[in-house]
Amino acid sequence: MGDTLEFNEIYQEVKGSWNDGRLRFSKQNVVYKSSKTGKVDSIPAAELNLAQWRRVCLGHGIKLGTSSGLVYKYDGFRDTDLEKISEFFKANYKVELSEKDMCVKGWNWGTAKFSGPLLSFDVNDNTAFEVPLSNVSQCATGKNEVTLEFHQNDDTEVSLMEVRFYVPPSQSDERQDPVEAFAQSVLSKADVIQATGDAVCIFKELQCLTPRGRYDIRIYPTFLHLHGKTFDYKIPYTTVLRLFLLPHKDQRQMFFVISLDPPIKQGQTRYHFLILLFSKEEDLSLTLNMSEEDVERRFDGKLSKNMSGSLYEMVSRVMKALVNRKITVPGNFQGHSGAQCITCSYKASSGLLYPLERGFIYVHKPPVHLRFEEISCVNFARGTTTTRSFDFEIETKQGNQYTFSSIEREEYGKLFDFVNAKKLNIKNRGFKEKKGMKGNIDEYSDSDEDQHDAYLERMKAEGKIREEGNDSDESDGESDESFNPGEEDDDIAEEYDSNASASDSSDEEGDSDNESAKKKKVKKAKVVKEKKERKPRKEKKKQKDKGGPKRPMSAYMLWLNASREHIKSENPGISITEISKKAGEMWRQLGKEEKEEWDTKAAEAKRQYDKAKKEYAESGGGATSSPKKESKKSAGKKEEKKRKSAGGDKDKERGGNDSFKSKEFIETSEESSSDSDRKSKAKRKKGSDDEEEEAASTPASSEEESD
Repeated sequence: MGDTLEFNEIYQEVKGSWNDGRLRFSKQNVVYKSSKTGKVDSIPAAELNLAQWRRVCLGHGIKLGTSSGLVYKYDGFRDTDLEKISEFFKANYKVELSEKDMCVKGWNWGTAKFSGPLLSFDVNDNTAFEVPLSNVSQCATGKNEVTLEFHQNDDTEVSLMEVRFYVPPSQSDERQDPVEAFAQSVLSKADVIQATGDAVCIFKELQCLTPRGRYDIRIYPTFLHLHGKTFDYKIPYTTVLRLFLLPHKDQRQMFFVISLDPPIKQGQTRYHFLILLFSKEEDLSLTLNMSEEDVERRFDGKLSKNMSGSLYEMVSRVMKALVNRKITVPGNFQGHSGAQCITCSYKASSGLLYPLERGFIYVHKPPVHLRFEEISCVNFARGTTTTRSFDFEIETKQGNQYTFSSIEREEYGKLFDFVNAKKLNIKNRGFKEKKGMKGNIDEYSDSDEDQHDAYLERMKAEGKIREEGNDSDESDGESDESFNPGEEDDDIAEEYDSNASASDSSDEEGDSDNESAKKKKVKKAKVVKEKKERKPRKEKKKQKDKGGPKRPMSAYMLWLNASREHIKSENPGISITEISKKAGEMWRQLGKEEKEEWDTKAAEAKRQYDKAKKEYAESGGGATSSPKKESKKSAGKKEEKKRKSAGGDKDKERGGNDSFKSKEFIETSEESSSDSDRKSKAKRKKGSDDEEEEAASTPASSEEESD
């Protein structure tokens, strides 16, 4: 048999809920680590004096007792584990693992026995059930009756509120009431906080971020008392999991964070973390309300009767001595600005993310602590609104995802190196290695460009359509020089070449008829091809009917309009882009029930729109307006062409009156005009009106020059 025995998926009952973890038996101690909270319970082997093997609801369980009166119970063992655990206990702990039967008769009368921190209800010397007295929050007495009330656990679906015991009157001892004796036995071990005696020390008017306000903190030997103007909280030291001392990014303030399990309650709100904010410039001289001998005997030199220093140092030092837990501080991580934290946003609130040696902690609203051992993977994602920032996503083994957004781009290299050094699983590591970037920041910028942006693609497409519309109206004389018939597969080249073909013929003068005819043949083929490609694009550009009903908004836009002022009030001075970003994060955090409300409103708006659109169409709106406009436009274009042609004829006539023309010149001009008429008739069969004008004007000018 080895030196240790290890078991996975071993459960420990905590106030009505089963928390799984790992249990290890070694020669020196028994160690249990909770998977949920990471809390470690260590039992020295020399203190073990009781070990029982019992049949329980989750298979088999072990009950361990110590010489100091503490009891530990672990369930989830198999029947085959009994033999090897029993041999290990005999060989290393010198304790026999005895089998204990439980009473399953279902009787509700028996004998109540107080054994250490447990109240055991036995029927015929067999235990029916046990009540940990540390779970008792209140004990009330009545006539022949004792009522026990319990602390509630938010993680359980069903909670035990109270248990009542009927205590029959005793015939033997009349001097002591059996009900009062029962109640005193419960209260001696119950977790009922009573402020008896004076406080060890008091800290006045400390600034608390969660729960928000100014509180007086009174330090008692077994609990912490927060006294505010509205609420009071009593926090037993047994509920404190961890202590954190974190420097603010401005290097002028300090956070002192107390992790609690179970959390403190204010109505339906639960506070798992107590966060205090201190200024480094505040100093304090503290005197403990104890004698020097008591201080030395109780705290073993950790505290002294008279102390002085910074306020945050005094509070953290006293808490460390009373809670008997280490204080966690940031490790060797250093960000781009030199601080030990990273500015980011979580759930539409800005805060600070601290990379620690064994996890991450975010302060302050809401506080989040994630241990490395419960992290499944991390991911570096592009920012939602701008490429100057990125998001850091953490996914836990339980399936929960935490997204810390709006992290400055310069922090990427430091954070990536930290995550890589801690050997955390990076979700997009393969993407980084494929791209082969030189630096971390360059790598991230390339990943931004490679990712598909639907909005950016749509804007590019709309810009291209606008450019094509402008190019079709205007002529481009230089584009014909770069024309290459071999590059027919290039869409962009075709667009520019076709635009040029529509205008080059009017600009060229002095070229031969053969060359112009060849170019026109090529250009005509391009024009036909271009028109086929442009038809679907022109169909998309429909004019908006101003008199028609307005299109309905989506569920998200309805919610955004209703929540915009609330977002502005919570974040004064916020920019428009930040509002849309925070609104998107808040929308993703909404539950199904809240989104269904806005989906219903959007569906109702859509029905109203369809109804209004139908009524508008039946009344003759929309359908008749567009043809009229188109007919007016076409008629206007025809009139403009007539005016231009008429104006051209007048100019020619004016030019003839200004100078003397001989008989020979008139005859040659008439012949050239007849030739031009024949050519124009032939052109009219295959060409357009513009080409007809060119054929009529070009030969005449050439004849004049020759004469």
